[in-house]
Amino acid sequence: MSTAERVQRRLDVLSGHIRYQSAHSLKAERCSSGESRDEKQSVQRAYPQRRQEVLKWNGWGYKDSKFYLNKDGVIEFTGKRYKIGGHSLPKLREFAEKRVGMDVQYHTPSQELSDMPIPMAVVNEKFVCTVKEIVGESHVSDSVEDRVQHAHGHACHEVYALRHGQFKRIPDLIVWPENHNQVVKIVEAASFHNVCLIPFGGGTNVSGAVECPADEKRMIVSVDMIEMDKILWIDEQNLTMCAQAGIIGDDLERQLKARGYCTGHDPDSREISSLGGWISTRASGMKKNTYGNIEDLLVGVKMVTSRGVIERACQVPRISSGPDIHHFIMGSEGTLGIITEATLKIRPLPEVKRYGSLVFPDFESGVGCMREVARQHCAPASIRLVDNEQFQFSQVLKPSPSFFTSIKDRLKTFYVTKFKRFDPEKLCVATLVFEGAREDVASQEYRVYNIAAKFGGLPAGEENGERGYMLTMSIAYLRDIGLEYSVLAESFETSVPWDRVVDTCRNVKDRIQHESQRYQLIHLPFVSYRVTQTYDAGACIYFYMLFNYHGLSDPVRVHQELEHAAREEILSSGGSISHHHGVGKVRKQWLSETVSEPAVEMLRAVKQQTDPQNIFGSNNLISHISDKY
Repeated sequence: MSTAERVQRRLDVLSGHIRYQSAHSLKAERCSSGESRDEKQSVQRAYPQRRQEVLKWNGWGYKDSKFYLNKDGVIEFTGKRYKIGGHSLPKLREFAEKRVGMDVQYHTPSQELSDMPIPMAVVNEKFVCTVKEIVGESHVSDSVEDRVQHAHGHACHEVYALRHGQFKRIPDLIVWPENHNQVVKIVEAASFHNVCLIPFGGGTNVSGAVECPADEKRMIVSVDMIEMDKILWIDEQNLTMCAQAGIIGDDLERQLKARGYCTGHDPDSREISSLGGWISTRASGMKKNTYGNIEDLLVGVKMVTSRGVIERACQVPRISSGPDIHHFIMGSEGTLGIITEATLKIRPLPEVKRYGSLVFPDFESGVGCMREVARQHCAPASIRLVDNEQFQFSQVLKPSPSFFTSIKDRLKTFYVTKFKRFDPEKLCVATLVFEGAREDVASQEYRVYNIAAKFGGLPAGEENGERGYMLTMSIAYLRDIGLEYSVLAESFETSVPWDRVVDTCRNVKDRIQHESQRYQLIHLPFVSYRVTQTYDAGACIYFYMLFNYHGLSDPVRVHQELEHAAREEILSSGGSISHHHGVGKVRKQWLSETVSEPAVEMLRAVKQQTDPQNIFGSNNLISHISDKY
């Protein structure tokens, strides 16, 4: 028996053993080449194969959810997906006009797709014929709508280009595989016909990772994983589950919840992003303190490369077999292959879930509290600290209050600002999420609130904690209304050691506002920050930057130069190139400075060996190995 046969035998035995164990707990559909379309479509999921039916093609999220200016000149939020939906926000417009100079007279609407110049498709007829035989004609498309929908993630420059029709290169064909074997055949066909493949998960990335390289001359095919959305098995004894890589976060958690489990992975983009995307970008979630980041959850992963399939022959909690092959796959961002399946740890649903919040006299006090909570290892599932700017911003996102709610809020404000003498221009707030066994949650609450008191922190209520946590899902929609009125908004993040958290926050804000004076902006940029994930040795800082670009001929260039200055400040402060958004094309210029040039050369060597034809030519992380492609 050859080595390959022995490995396959072990995988078959392992697979059979697990499925035998879990047969009583999950009777989910298995994904196979013979699965009927009717069976496939019976599975409820976040959105259909044709994403443009429910998702915006030129903005964030769902079509039925958006901020807009109503006939009375008040900003409202539409739809019923979020608690903020259907409410008017009377203070939001005033805040935007005061803090970023938004002027509704300067309306900058998106162009219609039908009016935009669309690059002609590059067609490799032999590949097209082959791939139609593999997946079927209904799972292949070259329509303009599908091509544009897959031409971008959600980086600032990508969305701006979409709205203004500034396409340089978009995918020439979209393919929707349904299972691992089809992906293997697609990659083999691409290698044979010399076609460029770009994997596409949820399309939520903000690093330019799915953007087509402008100089790519070959046919570019976007391999959309949305049809690979099944949980393949659940192993209740070992508390693991295996799912196809295209499954969307909300769908994954909903299906697990129905059987009493969860992964606990909760990124801000959970309702749109995919399992494969989480792995390929080394994602982190809001509740990582309890459940871990994606690298802590991952037990096994299968990736199709142009040289074959990479996977471990065993799914064990730890292995000492040289460098961890998973760490070549995690963070590879579509440059080495297509992730098709993954095995993650799961947990029984928590017995208790509680929200909370704290108000601190200033940001330094809040950071001190978070540091002590991390030091004592009593952090709740999520603890996030926002600065004063972001706190004030969150207040204007409150719908019109009822009479009694208004009185209650005024009493709270009086107590904090008059009795406790917190300065409204300095105070900051932390939101808390506790999950687990009842006794453990009670113990965590007791310890966290006691630590907070030592840093001047006051409990601010469960309602504020839940509201702050839930706002995260809807706040991403704000960028779209900003672009309607000449306001550009973007976020970026880093991780830094504890002793540099406060200085990095202040230095980055000062650097952005100093650099912005070169561009004669109407208003200084609005810059805010929050500490979102904590560790023993440091924390993640998440920045927001908004500026009014009215009168600028090239606002994207100005934004990129401002973020470049911010990134240089972060690196000089000892911060990371990214915490959970990945590198993509936006940040790869700093990769060698971050990990060293020999490390980059090692990545090039892995790329050369794994993908010598550069079939996975997204051009993320590192530039082309040579110009022969």
